[in-house]
Amino acid sequence: MPINPAHAGRSYPPTAPYAVGVEKIREFAAAIGDKNPAYRDPDAARALGHPDVIAPPTFAFLLTFAASRQVIEDPELAIDYSRVVHGEQRFVYSRPVRAGDQLTTTVSLDTIKSAGGHDMLTTRSEVTDQSGEHVVTALSTLVVRGPDGEH
Repeated sequence: MPINPAHAGRSYPPTAPYAVGVEKIREFAAAIGDKNPAYRDPDAARALGHPDVIAPPTFAFLLTFAASRQVIEDPELAIDYSRVVHGEQRFVYSRPVRAGDQLTTTVSLDTIKSAGGHDMLTTRSEVTDQSGEHVVTALSTLVVRGPDGEH
């Protein structure tokens, strides 16, 4: 059954603050194979004008994926997560994520549309720091595949 497009525009409560740590950034950079010294060495980050190590651009996915669980688990949407495929991801930064940040994410369901028997949801996750300053907006498209036999 298609997801009701009337649910578009819905916003969810902000997440609890996420404390960004130096080791978490280093582990993430190692996991994606990025050897940029600004992701590991505070002196290298300071040489670029940052107060501490910065995170790779895709680090924000950790925060926004957790926040988007609110959309997936919304009982009114009735999404079968086993049918969800991540279609697209984009980040728009005001500044890099930095060690020491306390980041809060607020997710909104921007659009819902159906095509070819599948539903496509676009979510927007706004990430702010401890002072309320914008850090990054993540835009994500999720595809909820239709039931078998519907194409």
